[in-house]
Amino acid sequence: MSETTPSAWLFSRRTDLLLFGGPALASVLLLALGARTGDLDGELPLALWVLTVIGVDVAHVWSTGWRVYADPEEFRRRPALYLAIPAAAYAAGVLLYTAGPIVFWRVLAYLATFHFVRQQYGWVALHRRKSGESDESGAAWERRLDVGTIYGATIAPLVWWHATLPKRFHWLLAGDYAAGLPAWVGPAALAAFGLVFALWLAKEARRLATGRPVSWGKVLVVVTTALVWHLGIVVFDSDYAFAVTNVLVHGVPYFGLVFLSQRKAAEARVAAGRPRALADLGARHVVLFLAPLVAFAFLEEWGWDRLVWHENGAIFPGAALDPGPVLLALLVPLLALPQATHYLLDAWIWKVRPGNVAASEAIGLASVGPSAGSGAG
Repeated sequence: MSETTPSAWLFSRRTDLLLFGGPALASVLLLALGARTGDLDGELPLALWVLTVIGVDVAHVWSTGWRVYADPEEFRRRPALYLAIPAAAYAAGVLLYTAGPIVFWRVLAYLATFHFVRQQYGWVALHRRKSGESDESGAAWERRLDVGTIYGATIAPLVWWHATLPKRFHWLLAGDYAAGLPAWVGPAALAAFGLVFALWLAKEARRLATGRPVSWGKVLVVVTTALVWHLGIVVFDSDYAFAVTNVLVHGVPYFGLVFLSQRKAAEARVAAGRPRALADLGARHVVLFLAPLVAFAFLEEWGWDRLVWHENGAIFPGAALDPGPVLLALLVPLLALPQATHYLLDAWIWKVRPGNVAASEAIGLASVGPSAGSGAG
């Protein structure tokens, strides 16, 4: 592996604070606003739903398209994979929905949950590599503690959630999580995480006290993840609280990763004199990057609302249609296909390895060896 200059931040101090600290701060401020307005005890107001669900949650799913399908160089590297994943996801979705709508939604909910958990681990792994912690000798226990802490920050609240069902919020729709955990498991999981988190804080304080480099970006990710996941799932039993803490911290950093990655890829194409790609258009400016994603997200949600949910006719024009159970078995997996494809492709496109040079270069890892296996997805 060629050497990479160690850094306490993944992108830069300013960018990391914006992408990782900004969404967490916005989540807390929105919780305070909701408590003041009374919305914290109910569902998201429509305007905030549009901003967070359409503008961030659904739109960030479509941003995978910039990385893969709008970049011909990337697509040509693995065309079979990039065509097979959506095809297989759709076929599996139809089979699952045919077995029963709740079967489909439960599988999709747990796939989404796994994706959200793994993304937070991925940020920690990338920060460790950027800071040089992955290359330190004799520090395997520190790596294990980092891994255990970020997984604990996400899994402990999820265990609490399962042990306290039913809740006033859900991941995708009511009943998507399976009930049945004993009530005592939830507090036990939180207590175990509290112990792990205290050990992790002591480990980072020891690094600081002994003059060893501290990955402040990693610290930011772990602390904000623990904060917002516990606020959104454990502290509050609220659809509003879960939405504002769940969506922003997950979607906004992903936007940043895709945008910066494509900007690096566009610069490399220009420097090498290679043909420009459609993805280079989105890399020119954040507005050009986001506008198509929001448009696609709106169209997707229009389909969901007019064909399935029939909840927001005020913003989605057209008649509310009832396709019937047979057509729904074909339409629902199709509408969910961008989401499922995004979840599955992330297992490949953000791994730090020789086959993903553009992703590596976006965070200052110009070249990686075969042992590199960390990723954000």
